[in-house]
Amino acid sequence: MAKKKFTFVTPPGEPVARELCLTLGNAGTFEEPSWHPMGTRVQSSSVDFDHSEETDVDILGNTHGKAKKAIKTQELDPCPVDSGDEYQKKLLELTIIEDNVAALTNQDLLIVHAYYKDDAGNFFAERYPSSMVLPTSLGGDGGDFLTMPVKVTFGGQRTPGTVKITEEGGKKSYTFTPGIEEE
Repeated sequence: MAKKKFTFVTPPGEPVARELCLTLGNAGTFEEPSWHPMGTRVQSSSVDFDHSEETDVDILGNTHGKAKKAIKTQELDPCPVDSGDEYQKKLLELTIIEDNVAALTNQDLLIVHAYYKDDAGNFFAERYPSSMVLPTSLGGDGGDFLTMPVKVTFGGQRTPGTVKITEEGGKKSYTFTPGIEEE
Protein backbone atom coordinates (compact mmCIF):
# COMPACT_ATOMS: atom_id res chain seq x y z
CA MET A 1 0.00 0.00 0.00
CA ALA A 2 1.13 3.54 -0.71
CA LYS A 3 1.60 6.07 2.08
CA LYS A 4 -0.84 8.98 2.34
CA LYS A 5 0.39 12.27 1.00
CA PHE A 6 0.37 15.21 3.38
CA THR A 7 0.42 18.88 2.42
CA PHE A 8 1.07 22.04 4.39
CA VAL A 9 -1.96 24.04 5.50
CA THR A 10 -0.16 27.30 4.70
CA PRO A 11 0.82 28.56 1.26
CA PRO A 12 4.53 28.72 0.27
CA GLY A 13 6.29 31.65 1.92
CA GLU A 14 3.86 31.86 4.84
CA PRO A 15 5.36 30.68 8.14
CA VAL A 16 3.52 27.99 10.12
CA ALA A 17 2.00 29.21 13.40
CA ARG A 18 3.55 27.65 16.54
CA GLU A 19 0.16 26.57 17.91
CA LEU A 20 -0.20 24.11 15.02
CA CYS A 21 2.34 21.73 16.62
CA LEU A 22 0.61 20.22 19.65
CA THR A 23 1.56 17.78 22.37
CA LEU A 24 -1.50 16.01 23.78
CA GLY A 25 -1.70 13.93 26.94
CA ASN A 26 -4.18 11.09 27.39
CA ALA A 27 -6.34 11.57 30.49
CA GLY A 28 -8.33 8.41 29.64
CA THR A 29 -7.19 4.88 28.91
CA PHE A 30 -5.18 3.50 25.98
CA GLU A 31 -8.30 1.86 24.57
CA GLU A 32 -10.53 4.90 25.15
CA PRO A 33 -8.23 7.92 25.06
CA SER A 34 -9.24 11.40 26.14
CA TRP A 35 -6.68 13.70 24.50
CA HIS A 36 -5.88 17.12 26.00
CA PRO A 37 -3.36 19.71 24.80
CA MET A 38 -0.41 20.32 27.10
CA GLY A 39 1.14 23.76 27.61
CA THR A 40 -1.67 26.14 28.53
CA ARG A 41 -0.03 29.46 29.54
CA VAL A 42 3.45 28.16 28.57
CA GLN A 43 4.99 30.84 26.35
CA SER A 44 7.75 28.80 24.68
CA SER A 45 8.38 25.07 24.30
CA SER A 46 10.01 22.87 21.68
CA VAL A 47 10.40 19.17 21.03
CA ASP A 48 14.16 18.62 21.13
CA PHE A 49 15.89 15.87 19.13
CA ASP A 50 18.99 14.22 20.63
CA HIS A 51 20.63 12.09 17.92
CA SER A 52 23.76 11.28 20.01
CA GLU A 53 25.79 12.19 16.96
CA GLU A 54 29.48 11.42 16.69
CA THR A 55 32.10 12.34 14.13
CA ASP A 56 35.54 10.95 13.49
CA VAL A 57 38.31 11.30 10.95
CA ASP A 58 39.65 8.22 9.17
CA ILE A 59 43.31 7.59 8.31
CA LEU A 60 42.80 9.25 4.91
CA GLY A 61 41.69 12.50 6.54
CA ASN A 62 37.99 12.08 5.67
CA THR A 63 35.38 13.07 8.22
CA HIS A 64 32.53 10.64 8.85
CA GLY A 65 29.50 11.04 11.03
CA LYS A 66 26.99 8.76 12.62
CA ALA A 67 23.81 9.36 14.56
CA LYS A 68 21.22 7.34 16.43
CA LYS A 69 17.46 7.51 16.22
CA ALA A 70 16.51 10.68 18.09
CA ILE A 71 15.42 10.74 21.70
CA LYS A 72 12.67 13.38 21.73
CA THR A 73 12.19 15.54 24.81
CA GLN A 74 10.12 18.60 25.65
CA GLU A 75 10.03 20.91 28.66
CA LEU A 76 6.87 22.80 29.60
CA ASP A 77 7.78 25.57 32.02
CA PRO A 78 6.33 27.32 34.01
CA CYS A 79 3.02 25.37 33.43
CA PRO A 80 0.60 27.08 35.87
CA VAL A 81 -1.74 24.68 37.68
CA ASP A 82 -5.29 24.99 36.30
CA SER A 83 -8.28 22.95 37.52
CA GLY A 84 -9.74 23.06 34.00
CA ASP A 85 -6.78 21.14 32.53
CA GLU A 86 -7.82 17.46 32.60
CA TYR A 87 -4.41 16.02 31.76
CA GLN A 88 -2.63 18.23 34.29
CA LYS A 89 -5.12 17.07 36.94
CA LYS A 90 -4.13 13.48 36.10
CA LEU A 91 -0.44 14.36 36.50
CA LEU A 92 -1.07 16.11 39.82
CA GLU A 93 -2.94 13.08 41.13
CA LEU A 94 -0.14 10.72 40.08
CA THR A 95 2.52 13.04 41.53
CA ILE A 96 1.00 14.42 44.73
CA ILE A 97 -1.69 11.98 45.85
CA GLU A 98 -0.40 8.62 44.56
CA ASP A 99 3.36 9.40 44.39
CA ASN A 100 3.37 6.96 41.44
CA VAL A 101 6.58 7.48 39.48
CA ALA A 102 6.00 4.24 37.55
CA ALA A 103 2.76 5.65 36.09
CA LEU A 104 4.50 8.96 35.31
CA THR A 105 7.07 7.03 33.25
CA ASN A 106 4.31 5.28 31.28
CA GLN A 107 2.17 8.09 29.86
CA ASP A 108 0.33 8.02 26.53
CA LEU A 109 1.21 11.08 24.42
CA LEU A 110 0.45 12.34 20.95
CA ILE A 111 2.32 14.89 18.85
CA VAL A 112 -0.10 16.47 16.38
CA HIS A 113 1.32 18.26 13.36
CA ALA A 114 -1.77 20.37 12.61
CA TYR A 115 0.12 22.18 9.88
CA TYR A 116 0.38 19.01 7.77
CA LYS A 117 -2.89 17.46 6.48
CA ASP A 118 -4.04 14.65 4.20
CA ASP A 119 -6.71 14.87 1.49
CA ALA A 120 -9.47 14.17 4.04
CA GLY A 121 -8.39 17.14 6.18
CA ASN A 122 -6.88 15.01 8.96
CA PHE A 123 -3.50 15.94 10.40
CA PHE A 124 -0.33 13.88 10.68
CA ALA A 125 0.29 12.65 14.24
CA GLU A 126 2.67 10.41 16.20
CA ARG A 127 1.52 8.39 19.23
CA TYR A 128 4.06 7.55 21.95
CA PRO A 129 2.28 5.21 24.39
CA SER A 130 5.03 4.79 26.98
CA SER A 131 6.38 8.28 27.57
CA MET A 132 7.82 9.88 30.69
CA VAL A 133 6.08 13.02 31.94
CA LEU A 134 7.97 14.03 35.05
CA PRO A 135 7.13 17.11 37.09
CA THR A 136 10.35 18.96 37.91
CA SER A 137 8.98 21.16 40.71
CA LEU A 138 5.83 22.49 42.33
CA GLY A 139 5.70 26.07 43.56
CA GLY A 140 6.41 29.59 42.34
CA ASP A 141 7.04 33.11 43.55
CA GLY A 142 5.13 34.66 46.44
CA GLY A 143 2.06 36.54 45.24
CA ASP A 144 2.16 34.65 41.94
CA PHE A 145 0.51 31.40 40.84
CA LEU A 146 1.30 27.76 41.60
CA THR A 147 3.23 26.11 38.78
CA MET A 148 4.23 22.54 38.01
CA PRO A 149 6.80 22.44 35.18
CA VAL A 150 7.18 19.05 33.47
CA LYS A 151 9.86 17.36 31.42
CA VAL A 152 8.59 15.01 28.72
CA THR A 153 10.54 12.16 27.10
CA PHE A 154 8.56 10.60 24.27
CA GLY A 155 8.79 6.81 24.42
CA GLY A 156 7.38 3.46 23.53
CA GLN A 157 6.62 2.14 20.06
CA ARG A 158 6.03 5.18 17.84
CA THR A 159 2.77 4.84 15.90
CA PRO A 160 2.28 7.31 13.05
CA GLY A 161 -1.28 8.12 12.08
CA THR A 162 -3.76 10.92 11.65
CA VAL A 163 -5.83 13.08 13.97
CA LYS A 164 -9.24 14.51 13.26
CA ILE A 165 -9.90 17.71 15.19
CA THR A 166 -13.52 18.65 15.81
CA GLU A 167 -15.01 21.49 17.79
CA GLU A 168 -18.32 21.62 19.61
CA GLY A 169 -19.41 24.38 21.95
CA GLY A 170 -15.94 25.95 21.89
CA LYS A 171 -14.31 22.70 23.03
CA LYS A 172 -11.98 20.79 20.71
CA SER A 173 -11.75 17.03 20.59
CA TYR A 174 -9.06 14.91 19.00
CA THR A 175 -9.51 11.47 17.42
CA PHE A 176 -6.36 9.52 16.57
CA THR A 177 -6.37 6.86 13.85
CA PRO A 178 -3.21 4.73 13.56
CA GLY A 179 -1.58 4.14 10.19
CA ILE A 180 -0.83 6.38 7.24
CA GLU A 181 -1.36 3.94 4.36
CA GLU A 182 -3.85 4.74 1.60
CA GLU A 183 -7.06 2.74 1.80
